[in-house]
Amino acid sequence: MKISLEETKHIALLSRLSLSADELELLGRQLNNILGYIDKLNELDTTGVAPTSHVVPLENVFRNDVVRPSLEREMTLMNAPDRTDGFFRVPKIIE
Repeated sequence: MKISLEETKHIALLSRLSLSADELELLGRQLNNILGYIDKLNELDTTGVAPTSHVVPLENVFRNDVVRPSLEREMTLMNAPDRTDGFFRVPKIIE
């Protein structure tokens, strides 16, 4: 499969890229090279190879939740630049 100049322009439009004629030509060549690599991979016989989403087996590495004492409120707020009624006070960001 070869990507045409028109298809390259359409891809640039969808990507919200403003490209010059030289950049469009370069992008088209690069996309065609990528598709060439994919075609090369499609030549491989993968019969009997299990599909994977990662090259190494992954396991859940989360630790169990353990209840532990936390810092005292006053100690936590000790260096706060602005606080009100025992809470951090931050600038309003949503109207």
